Amino acid sequence: MAQPYVYFKVQEECIMKKRVLAATMASLMVLSLAACGGGETAETTAAAPATTAASGETEAAGEATEAAEATEAAATGEVANKDKPLVWFNRQPSNSSTGELDMTALNFNGNTYYVGFDANQGAELQGTMVKEYIEANIDAIDRNGDGIIGYVLAIGDIGHNDSIARTRGVRKALGTGVDKDGNINSDPVGMNADGSSTIVQDGSIEVNGKTYVVRELASQEMKNSAGATWDAATAGNAIGTWSSSFGESIDVVVSNNDGMGMSMFNAWSKDNAVPTFGYDANSDAVAAIAEGYGGTISQHADVQAYLTLRVLRNALDGVDIDTGIGTADEAGNVLTDDVYVYREEERSYYALNVAVTADNYQDFTDSTKTYDPVSNQLDAGAHPEKAVWLNIYNAADNFLSATYQPLLQKYDDILNLKVDYIGGDGQTESNITNRLANPSQYDAFAINMVKTDNAASYTVLLSQ
Repeated sequence: MAQPYVYFKVQEECIMKKRVLAATMASLMVLSLAACGGGETAETTAAAPATTAASGETEAAGEATEAAEATEAAATGEVANKDKPLVWFNRQPSNSSTGELDMTALNFNGNTYYVGFDANQGAELQGTMVKEYIEANIDAIDRNGDGIIGYVLAIGDIGHNDSIARTRGVRKALGTGVDKDGNINSDPVGMNADGSSTIVQDGSIEVNGKTYVVRELASQEMKNSAGATWDAATAGNAIGTWSSSFGESIDVVVSNNDGMGMSMFNAWSKDNAVPTFGYDANSDAVAAIAEGYGGTISQHADVQAYLTLRVLRNALDGVDIDTGIGTADEAGNVLTDDVYVYREEERSYYALNVAVTADNYQDFTDSTKTYDPVSNQLDAGAHPEKAVWLNIYNAADNFLSATYQPLLQKYDDILNLKVDYIGGDGQTESNITNRLANPSQYDAFAINMVKTDNAASYTVLLSQ
């Protein structure tokens, strides 16, 4: 009977060893089982829980490390630059040739948004404003009585979505647009005295039973020799050339913005009583309506400037992004849906536009006045001061420097934000990015690019 006892005793010991060794490294267990006479099946079965246990230990360790890092970041208040709130404004990240949105830039992180205005809605308003002015003043508009309403057009930047939209809006309203790849061609025509250009066509307007031809006599991008676009001085020179070439054939002057429009107005059209139409509702342009400036479009800069900083404030506070926008904050700040729209799929806030004419211009004489419904001071205790880096693509841009930035400087006080304002040269991104040497000292960023294609010039700095 001694032999069976020894056999079972040995087997019992092997079983006990297997149970213990199943929780250890697989290699040690394999060797132990071999000594006890275990087969391949036993090795495979026992190895599985050992591997799982090791994997679980590794995952747990990784999660513990991440949790420790998060706790440390929360305790020190440190946030990686790539994770800080970012707002693109005025120039929407997009392909300057196709207009396709740069969704990589718009989704740079979970707190990235764009703030601008509804370019297409505003463009249609401008075109309609020009057309209605012509119809209402037809007897005085056709200066030489040739039955042709000739206009010239100052284009801001052929690669800028807003500029493209405004050019298309005017051509659509006046019937001078020509289809190109499913959209109205927005290219400059150069000179088009005889109406033979293939970029535009002659349109027509019927007033009091008489049909008038509408012709785009000339248009060009207002870019100076250094490469800056939307250049007012270039527009002032252009109207001199156009007036010498076309004389009294020019019945209307249209511009993609007020900076260029006012330059042409002061250089020529004011003295010649030729109505000039711009865009932006800058204070000087609004005041000039009393002197013959035809009209302009308010893109609700007061709402845009507020949204630019409010989105950052909300992200920094960790509250719902709609706070103080569509939903009132504790101070009572709130916007109604007739002044802005949010398109979630584009991560973009757009202010809506208003036509400013002789009928209502007195309501828009101060372009730097904050919008009353969102002018209530936030409590500094609940919303402590944060540092923001913000750049203007061109310090010489009339709209941004004379209207947008003064509004921002009023709202930064209301929202308890300490903003560093950086003015670019309007020519190169490096003139701006070279001054973003230490992004770690800021809590958030607001970026206005020189070119809509160049978002990566900024995000690469924030990703380092």
